[in-house]
Amino acid sequence: MKTEISRWALSAAAGAAVLGLAACASSPVPYEKIAVAKSAVQRAEQNGAPEMAPVELAAARDKLARAEKAAADHDGKPAAVLADQANVDAQLAEATAAEQRSHKAALEFDASMQALRQESMRATPPTQAIPPSQ
Repeated sequence: MKTEISRWALSAAAGAAVLGLAACASSPVPYEKIAVAKSAVQRAEQNGAPEMAPVELAAARDKLARAEKAAADHDGKPAAVLADQANVDAQLAEATAAEQRSHKAALEFDASMQALRQESMRATPPTQAIPPSQ
């Protein structure tokens, strides 16, 4: 009977070890994806997203924080998904900021051209008709 208990205990321990290893192997912590997402968030922050795309940047920051927490809890699959989403949100924030800057520059250019046209109209003296020589 003692042998049966020992075999059962040994089998249970081996099974638990196999399950533990399988769990670790099936969803590794995505440190590289988290690093890529962090880099994307930092790039968006440096390129004007806090002022010009705050909603998109906030979403990226939130998902990055959640990915880091999942990684700390050794929950690899959700960490990977959240890191990918944070990366995409950060890229969207950066692109939105770039679009806003371009739009603002275009408006300023149009206003400058309009002012230049008005100035050139004022600076040009009216032409007078010269009577034909007789």
